[in-house]
Amino acid sequence: MLLNSASDPTDGSSCILVYDEDNHWLRATWKGFVDKGEATRGADHYLISMRDVNCPYLLNDNSQLVGPWFDSIEWLQRIWGPQANRLGLRYVAHVTHRLRSELAVLDKHHPFQGQFEVQLFETVAAAEDWLRACQKR
Repeated sequence: MLLNSASDPTDGSSCILVYDEDNHWLRATWKGFVDKGEATRGADHYLISMRDVNCPYLLNDNSQLVGPWFDSIEWLQRIWGPQANRLGLRYVAHVTHRLRSELAVLDKHHPFQGQFEVQLFETVAAAEDWLRACQKR
């Protein structure tokens, strides 16, 4: 079920948020070059959607991004994360568009510890497997 679709016709970037009814999780798919403003708006749309669809699982797919990764960990940690936690988010499978080693700082720092669990993946299939395992807990 489509919850939100935002795209920029000037550069082809987009963020599509759906509730995957077969798997019972939210899936955010990011494509193209997403600047900080677009990333913030996409993250905010997730929060708005969570008010309607209470779901503790999010698959955040950045595998089709081009350019630098959204670098506002501080904003995500201080502003977005607590709100997502209050709305029921518990597990985030984050598929990177870069090699896992390039995001080692995020993996070691655990900026969302105490809010929700985040795991980094290089493939969508691995992220889906992990979310399925989380659903069995």
